[in-house]
Amino acid sequence: MGRKWNNIKEKKASKDANTSRIYAKFGVEIYVAAKKGEPDPEANRALKVVLERAKTYNVPKAIIDRALEKAKGSGEESYEELRYEGFGPNGCMVIVDALTNNVNRTASSVRAAFTKNGGSMGVSGSVAYMFDATAVIGLVGKSADEVLEMLMEADVDVRDIIEEDDAVIVYAEPDQFHVVQEAFKNSGITEFTVAELTMLAQNYLTLAEDSQAQFEKMIDALEDLEDVQQVYHNVEL
Repeated sequence: MGRKWNNIKEKKASKDANTSRIYAKFGVEIYVAAKKGEPDPEANRALKVVLERAKTYNVPKAIIDRALEKAKGSGEESYEELRYEGFGPNGCMVIVDALTNNVNRTASSVRAAFTKNGGSMGVSGSVAYMFDATAVIGLVGKSADEVLEMLMEADVDVRDIIEEDDAVIVYAEPDQFHVVQEAFKNSGITEFTVAELTMLAQNYLTLAEDSQAQFEKMIDALEDLEDVQQVYHNVEL
């Protein structure tokens, strides 16, 4: 698949400076999801997805509760959901999803992160067609065969089941995210190493060492932007 889900998550949360950044981004994402529908995750599927992902990053309950209370109360901040597409070293493809209350600031910052690190912005649709929206759920303590048996007993279809280090990663259609999770929860599994909706590249490429270093610098620059929520790409890690 070109990605090591648990390793990527650990890398993102490995630096103290990044921890507060990640928590702040989740606060915004939870607030926006709650404002778009009910602030109750059982009645708001988009909010439920965000909260499930927040759990895998150990986002403190206080931050989650603060965002939900803000959405229930007088919080009237307006955020736009934006998607940018672009290219990095050797033509690798990158998708950037953002939530912003200042479109001009975000567009300028994203463009700078690309161009200062050997990349370039593309037009809408120039990259996204090479990615597939995918639900990804990971768990430990079970083998791939055991996971497959659980899903078969629950009559749940998925795209793929892969063993990755000490975890099992399940890939499914986006609309099966909650179905897969419920199948696991009904089998007594309530903790997940990964639980998110993502964009998976249809094909991955390997970069030379110097290009890889430049690419990673570009991705770090994009992920460090306060308005950027997610960065997807097609580079083998």
